[in-house]
Amino acid sequence: MSKIVNYFKDVQNELVNKTSWPTWAELQNSALVVMVASAIIAGIVYGMDVTFDKSLDWIYKQLY
Repeated sequence: MSKIVNYFKDVQNELVNKTSWPTWAELQNSALVVMVASAIIAGIVYGMDVTFDKSLDWIYKQLY
């Protein structure tokens, strides 16, 4: 049981004293970057989906 207690004490010490936490401004900036990147990737995936859908529709119409 003492190993578990020591483990949690070490975890708490690491989180409080050794971890560098971002400032509020850095956190907001990172969140904005993630949102913009997600929107760009979603747009690319949507464009690919529409392109493949139209291409396959055209191919199927040519075959049948």
